[in-house]
Amino acid sequence: MALRPQRTFRRRQVESSDSDSDGAKEQSAEKPAEPGRPSAGGRTEGAERPRGARSARGRGRVWASSRRSPGAASRGDGTAECRTADLSTDEEEGTHPLTESKGDQSPSSDSPCSLEEKEVSPIVKIPDAAFIQAARRKRELARTPGDYISLAVNHPRSTSDSKRSDEEDPDSDPDDHEKRILFAPRPQTLRQRMAEEASIRNEESSEESQEDENQDIWEQQQMRKAVKITEGQNIDLSLSSKSQTLKKFDTSISFPPVNLEIIKKQLNNRLTLLQDSHRAHQREYEKCVQDIKSSKTAIQNLESASDQALNYKFYKGMKIYVENIIDCLNEKIISIVELESSIYTLLLKRSEALLKRRQEELKCESSYLQQLSCKDETLANGSLALDGKDQQILEEIEARRMQRRQARALSGNCDHQEGMSSDDELSPAEMTDFHKHQGDILQDCKKVFEDVHDDFCNVQNILLKFQQWREKFPDSYYEAFVGFCLPKLLSPLIRVQLLDWNPLKMDSMGLDRMPWFTAITEFMESSTEDREKEDGSDKKILSAVINKTVVPRLTDFVEIIWDPLSTSQTRSLTMHCRMVFEQLASENEVSKSKQDLLKSIVARMKKSIEDDVFIPLYPKSSEDGKMSPRSKFQERQFWGALKLFRNILLWNGLLPDDTLQDLGLGKLLNRYLIIALTNAIRGPDAVKKCSQIAACLPERWFENSAMRTSIPQLENFIQFLLQSARKLSKNEFRNEVNEIVLILVKVKALNQAESLIEEHHLEPLAAQVTGV
Repeated sequence: MALRPQRTFRRRQVESSDSDSDGAKEQSAEKPAEPGRPSAGGRTEGAERPRGARSARGRGRVWASSRRSPGAASRGDGTAECRTADLSTDEEEGTHPLTESKGDQSPSSDSPCSLEEKEVSPIVKIPDAAFIQAARRKRELARTPGDYISLAVNHPRSTSDSKRSDEEDPDSDPDDHEKRILFAPRPQTLRQRMAEEASIRNEESSEESQEDENQDIWEQQQMRKAVKITEGQNIDLSLSSKSQTLKKFDTSISFPPVNLEIIKKQLNNRLTLLQDSHRAHQREYEKCVQDIKSSKTAIQNLESASDQALNYKFYKGMKIYVENIIDCLNEKIISIVELESSIYTLLLKRSEALLKRRQEELKCESSYLQQLSCKDETLANGSLALDGKDQQILEEIEARRMQRRQARALSGNCDHQEGMSSDDELSPAEMTDFHKHQGDILQDCKKVFEDVHDDFCNVQNILLKFQQWREKFPDSYYEAFVGFCLPKLLSPLIRVQLLDWNPLKMDSMGLDRMPWFTAITEFMESSTEDREKEDGSDKKILSAVINKTVVPRLTDFVEIIWDPLSTSQTRSLTMHCRMVFEQLASENEVSKSKQDLLKSIVARMKKSIEDDVFIPLYPKSSEDGKMSPRSKFQERQFWGALKLFRNILLWNGLLPDDTLQDLGLGKLLNRYLIIALTNAIRGPDAVKKCSQIAACLPERWFENSAMRTSIPQLENFIQFLLQSARKLSKNEFRNEVNEIVLILVKVKALNQAESLIEEHHLEPLAAQVTGV
C-alpha cells in the first residue's frame, strides 16, 4: 500500500518560492532570527491579516494560506512572519503581481534570508497565476509516492486543471473564511464539468494518468480506513475508477490447453448427437409411411365392402327418419293440446250442469217438505203456495222419475229402489248440442295428421322401423337406449287416439283393444327372441306409455268429470283403473302418476260425501205413513247415500283398506246411515236395509278364520242389529231375526251371533255359526 508523504511547512515554502533551492532552504532554516523583529512582524500580521485574507480570496490566490504544519509552528522563526508581512504590505499598497517566467526564478531572487536582513520594502513582487499553478503542480507531484519525484513537468496547468486539483486536494483548499461564495448559478452543471474533466484526463499523457490513478488509489484507501469496512465486505472501489479509463487487455488470463485429443473428443460427441437425431427422424418417417399404408388399406376395404356402405346408409336413414318424426310431432303437439282442452271443457260443462241441477232440486224439494210440515202455511185444499220456478223444478223431477219407472217396468227390474238411480238424464236439446260439439272436436282430431305420411303418424309403422334396427344392429340399438325413448316419442300419437275415449262410459273401448296397445305388445313380444342382448328396456315400453299418457288422462277425468254418485261411471272407472294398475304392477318403483291418481280419487269421494249426502230426520209423531212426501223423500235420500256407500267400496283392492274403511264406514255408515236406521221404524224394511249394507262390504275384510269379532268400525252397526233382533223377536218376526244372525256371521261378529242364538233359541242357525 502506498503511503502519502507527510506535508511540512518547509516543503510548502520551498514549493511556493520561485528562486530557492534545497541548499538555500537548509541555510535559511539554520539562520537565527533578528531580535525584535518577530514581535513587530507579529503585530503587523495581526493587524493586517483580515484584510489580506479577504483580498487574497477575492483574487483567488490561495497559495498564501495561513495553514501551518506542526514543524513550522514549533519552529517559531521569523521567516514566515516576514513573508506574511511582505504580502500584507503588498496588499495594503494595492500593487499587482508581476509576470514572471521560469527563467526569472533564479537563486538571486528574494529569499527568506534577504527578507530577514532587509527592511519591509514598500514594493513586493507577487507571482502571477501561471507561477502559482506551476508551484501547485509541483506540490501535487511531491505527494505521489514513488522512488523519485519527477521534475520534468513543463506544461502549465489550465484553469480547469487548477479547479480539479483544488477539488482533489482537500488539504490545499482555503479555510472557510477564505472560500469564495458564489451568489450566481454556475455556468455549467456538475455532469458537464465531470465530462469535461474526464475528456481532459483522457488527453493527458500516460504518466499523468498513472499519477492520477495512484492518487485515486490512495484516496480510496483512506476512505476505507475512515469508514472501517471489514476485510470480508470490502468493495473493490478501484473498478469504478478504472471504468473511467480505457480498458486494457489482461494478459494474465490463461485459456485451457487445446490438443488433438480434446478436439477429437468434442467432434465425436457432436457426431453422436447428430446420429441420435437422425435415428429419431428416421423412426418418425417410418411411422408416417406405415400410417399412410394402413389408411390406404382401410379405404380400399371400405370401398370394396358393400355391407359397410349399406350400414352407413341405414344409420343415416334412421337418423333422418327420427329427426323428421320429432319435427312433425313438435309441430302437431300444439293442435293436440288444444283438442284435449276442448273435449275436457265440453265434458266439464255437462258435469257441472248436472251437479248444479241436482243441488238445486235437492234444495227445492227439501224446502217444499219443510213448508209442508208447517200447518199454518197450508191452504184449505191442502196445497202449498209455491212460486213458478219451484213448481217447475218439482214437475221436472217427477217427470224424470216417471220415465225411469216406465223404463224399469219395461226391462223387468222391479227390485229397484227410489233414489238408487243417478238422475243424470239430459233434455233432447241439450243432448243434441252436446253430441254436435263432440262430433266437431272429433272431426278436427282426424285432420291433425291428414297431411302426414303413415310412417310418421302410425304407431305400428314407427315400431316396425325400430324393430328393423333392433334385428339388424342389436348392439347399437340397446346402446342407444331406444326402449326408454319410445314412450315419449309415441305419447302424442297415443293422446290423439285417446281423445274419443271416455273411461266413465260403460260402452267405452278397453285399452287392450286399441291399435296402439296391440302394436306395442307385439313389439315387446318380438324382443324376447334375443334375450342375451336385450337389457329389459323394451319390456317396460307399455308400462311407461301407460304411466306417461293413460294415467294422467284418468286423473283429469276423476278430478273434473267423475260423479261418485253415479254407479255406472264408478264401475267403468274402476274397471279401467284395475287394468292400468295391473300393467304398472311390474314396475318395482312407485309411480308418481299412480299416486296422484289415487289421491284424486280419495279427494273426490270425500267431497261427494260432504256435498251430496243429505238424510233429513223428521219427528215420528208427524209420520203419516210410508206414502207421505216426507217418508218418500227420506227413503230416497237414504238409498242415495247407500248407493254412494256401495260405489266407494267398489274401489276395494285399488285403494288401501284403511282408506276405504275410513271413508265408507267411518264417514258414511256411522255418520249418516246408522243414524237414519235408528230414527226409522224397526221392522222388515230396516233388516232389508241392513242386509244391503252387509252385501256391500268386501269379503276380503273377513277372510281371517281366527276372527271372532268384527272390525272396530262396524261396532255401531252390530249393536243396531242386536237391538233390532230383540225388538223383532217380541213381535214374532222370526225370519227377520234369522236374517240378522246371518248378517252377524258374515261380518265375523260370531260372539254376538252365538249369544243371539242362545237368547232366542235359534238352534238351526247354530250349525252355520259353528261351521264358520
